[in-house]
Amino acid sequence: MQSEFYFFIVPFLTCLVLSGIHCYLGFHVLAREVIFVDLSLAQIAALGSTLSLLFQIEHDAQWTYFISLFATLLASLVFALARKYSKKISQEAIIGITYAFGSAAVVIVVDKMAHGAEHIKSLMVGQLLWVSRADLLKTFLIYTAVGAVHFVFRKNFIAASTGELKKNRAFWDFLFYALFGVIITSSVQLAGVLQVFAYLIVPASVANIFFKSFKNKLLFGWFLGAFVSFLGLMLSYYADVPTGACLVVLFTSIPLVLLFIFPFLKLDSKTTRYSLFFS
Repeated sequence: MQSEFYFFIVPFLTCLVLSGIHCYLGFHVLAREVIFVDLSLAQIAALGSTLSLLFQIEHDAQWTYFISLFATLLASLVFALARKYSKKISQEAIIGITYAFGSAAVVIVVDKMAHGAEHIKSLMVGQLLWVSRADLLKTFLIYTAVGAVHFVFRKNFIAASTGELKKNRAFWDFLFYALFGVIITSSVQLAGVLQVFAYLIVPASVANIFFKSFKNKLLFGWFLGAFVSFLGLMLSYYADVPTGACLVVLFTSIPLVLLFIFPFLKLDSKTTRYSLFFS
C-alpha cells in the first residue's frame, strides 16, 4: 500500500505546482474578462505538439516544446492586438475564433496520424500519472521564473489587467499573454487542455465569491486546488477511473453545486471588483 501511495507523490506535487501559478493567473484572466483565453492558448499549444508528432518528433523532445511555445506566442500576439483594437472587433470573439481554429487544425493533423484518438485523449486530460521528476523540476523552474517576473512588475500587470494602465498598455498586454503562453505550453504537456482550464478558473472563481482581499483569495485558491487534487487522485485510484478526467469533473462540479446553495449562503450582494483583490 505504501508503494502505491508513493507512486502518487510526483503527480500530487505536479498538481500543487499547477495550482500555485494557475490560481494567481486566474485572477488576471477574470479581471480581463477573457475566461476562455486559457482554453484557446492551450489548444494552440496542443496544435504545436500535434504538428511535432506529425513530423515524427517525440512528444517529450525539446523541439516539441519550442514548436508549441512558438505557436502559443503567435496566439499571444494576436490576443494583444485584439485588445488594442477591441472597439473594432471583440477580443472574446477573437479568442473563440482562435480556439476553433486550433481545434479544427488538430483534427485535420490527427487524421493523418496512426494513433490519433489516443493523442486527442492525452491533449484533453493529460497523463498526470506519468509525469517524471525531471519534468516536474523543469516545470517548477519555469513557473518560478514567470512568477518572479510577475512579482517584480506586479503593479504594471495588475494595472494592465484592470484597464487602469494608460502608458505602454500594448506592451504589457503582450508580455502578459507571452508569459501566460509559456505557462500554458508547459502545463498542457503535463496535464492537458481541460485540467489546465480547471486549475486556472475554478479556484479563482470560487475564492472570488467568499473573500475580498487578494491574500485571502490566493490562500483559499491554493488550499482548494491542493484539496481537490488530493481528493481527485485518491478517487481515481479507488474508483479506477482516468485521473485527469476525474480531476476536471471534481473541479468543475464545485461552482455548479454552489449555484444551488447560493440561496442558503449569506453573501455580499455587491459584485467584487478585481481591484479589491489587491486591497
